[in-house]
Amino acid sequence: MPQGDARRLPPRAYCVGGAWPEAVMEEHHGARVAQTMAARIKAALDQRGWSVAQLSRESGVARYTIAKALAGEAWPDLLTIANLEKALDCDLWPGRNV
Repeated sequence: MPQGDARRLPPRAYCVGGAWPEAVMEEHHGARVAQTMAARIKAALDQRGWSVAQLSRESGVARYTIAKALAGEAWPDLLTIANLEKALDCDLWPGRNV
């Protein structure tokens, strides 16, 4: 897959083995960032005992948007990430080293 602006495909399209978000991924930095963020959101929800609906209420982010990010079907934007981090009181962005 090309490394350019490949946002026409969802992050989970870059899985080469296994199921999202634990899958082995292609060398696509953006998809790996999305994968790590999805895993961190899921872990934070589990730790708090929150549902996607609860996170939506706390963050102001639509349930649909959160569900799409968790499923690897969308590229979350910066405002979405910022609002989720604030509501969850944790860092979701993994940085360059994924």
